[in-house]
Amino acid sequence: MKILTIVGARPQFIKAAVVSRAIAEYNSHCSLKKLIEEKIVHTGQHYDKNMSDVFFEEMRIPKPHYNLAIGSGTHAEQTGNMMIALEKVFLEEKPDMVLVYGDTNSTLAGSLTAVKIHIPVVHVEAGLRSFNRNMPEEINRILTDQISTLLLCPTDTAVENLKNEGIPNKHINCRVINCGDTMNDAAIFYGGLSTDKWLKDNKLQSNNYILATIHRAESTNTPERLSMLITALDNISREYYQVVWPMHPRTRAMINYNPELKKQIEESQIKIIEPIGYLEMVCAEKNCKIILTDSGGVQKEAFFHKKLCVTMRTETEWVELVQAGWNKIAGLEPENIIKCVKEMLSIDITKLSYPNLYGNGTAGKRIVEELVK
Repeated sequence: MKILTIVGARPQFIKAAVVSRAIAEYNSHCSLKKLIEEKIVHTGQHYDKNMSDVFFEEMRIPKPHYNLAIGSGTHAEQTGNMMIALEKVFLEEKPDMVLVYGDTNSTLAGSLTAVKIHIPVVHVEAGLRSFNRNMPEEINRILTDQISTLLLCPTDTAVENLKNEGIPNKHINCRVINCGDTMNDAAIFYGGLSTDKWLKDNKLQSNNYILATIHRAESTNTPERLSMLITALDNISREYYQVVWPMHPRTRAMINYNPELKKQIEESQIKIIEPIGYLEMVCAEKNCKIILTDSGGVQKEAFFHKKLCVTMRTETEWVELVQAGWNKIAGLEPENIIKCVKEMLSIDITKLSYPNLYGNGTAGKRIVEELVK
């Protein structure tokens, strides 16, 4: 059986590493006739070395068989260019199925291209919904789920979301399975490999800083919104704990282009650092006081490392974290972000229940079992 795995952004590298490792484990115990041949196709959606290449080195997975080097552009340009390049790869490789992850333009391009030439699509992390159709990621999720043959969900909530949309039904030949969350597998495996070198290199003490990440287009595509977030992070740095912010290249470009934002950053008390690799990120998350983010994946990683999280968005796909008290949705207003941080810092997490929301760390194995079926 031949599988083509499509990746293009940091979260997908992490999830693909889990499944690739599970495929290798499966192959080590099966006959030659039942081997799974996996080929990785990197669209090049993330092309900065710190955002891409280092992941393959750190996560102990093979370098991609194909790197399409698509790069940036409008959503239409990026998705269209990916589809053109992917179609050539699919026709040459003739895979039995195409495996896509999450909700990026790479996800949509891979699934649309495959289904147009009658190759079954497997969607890992299916069924997530923010119910905000202004988010490009939400459109990518919905469309990919509608055309996938095998929908592998991380939570019961995701399964329920698909049921509410009529998936599966008699008109759609597909299966929906809750396999657990691959990010949980990754947190367990790579958490054991991380060291405190990053902490020492950045002259930080454990449990004495707040980690922040900002990368979504809706957070960074207008100077006004980005300025609001910078204001919040600066005030938190001055009033509570220093905020450490590994800055995404898109965000840095926006700030460098805008003199007012650049001045605001220069006068702030925020500690700005370069983008960091996954193992460094694990170290940063494990040792921080709390986490501030607009990332879906980081919200979960906070939970996996037993850290409270404040989400700087108006909604989340991971509603169970909010319900369990491990996450607060703060929106973009500085006053509300600061208020949520104050509330989170007052919580004694030793008295907070830690429910089993994302499986027991065997999602990769479960996914391979479903691929074989």
